[in-house]
Amino acid sequence: MLSLQSPVNVPDIPPSGHPLGIDIGLDKFLATSDGELIERPKFLTRLHSKLKLLQRRLKLKTKGSSNRHKLNQKIARLHQKISDTRKDFHLKLAHHLCDQAGMIFVEDLDFRTWAKGMLGKHTLDAGFGQFFNILAWVCGQRGVYFGKVDYRFTSQICPSCGAHTGKKNLSERTHKCSECHYEINRDIAAAKVICQRGITAVGQIVVQEIDCLGVLSGIARTDKCRKSSKPKL
Repeated sequence: MLSLQSPVNVPDIPPSGHPLGIDIGLDKFLATSDGELIERPKFLTRLHSKLKLLQRRLKLKTKGSSNRHKLNQKIARLHQKISDTRKDFHLKLAHHLCDQAGMIFVEDLDFRTWAKGMLGKHTLDAGFGQFFNILAWVCGQRGVYFGKVDYRFTSQICPSCGAHTGKKNLSERTHKCSECHYEINRDIAAAKVICQRGITAVGQIVVQEIDCLGVLSGIARTDKCRKSSKPKL
């Protein structure tokens, strides 16, 4: 392996283009603010019965035997197949999302707490953390702006009027606003809220940059005036 270090700074991708908010979940893998729903592939569930059978057979093998070693290798290959299938899905989905948008916004979540919950097995099988890392990398390669927003109350706010609709049960899959009577899929509504928060955050960044440029240009103009005001000798 050859490692090179260079002082070159890679500029940040400027926010531009069509914004896309993404909400992830276990009912659907993700929902976008444009109304697209992606089903969650059950990578481990498909091969769980085969993996369980091999692990049962492993208990019957003598420790240190060649048969036990061969069976261990077979189990390892099966785990690798599950991992490769999951990563391939994440890469293809990331490119599919980048084809649609110039800016992508996701929730700033800590998946370690998700993995400790009752649905931890399904969370780990989906690999949300790996997907976000791959999505950020693909966005960087393709020049798409990637940002994270606050995750709190994204499923409790109406994307149409901004009203707080209260906490919903997991079985409640439709967003219904009592204020403006806006009705839409719950996950798509959350994705729209994420998109709105991302646009607001980007707007604040742009305003701050304009303010900084204005201050710097003002200083430059002041210095120029000071230099021009000096009497010529």
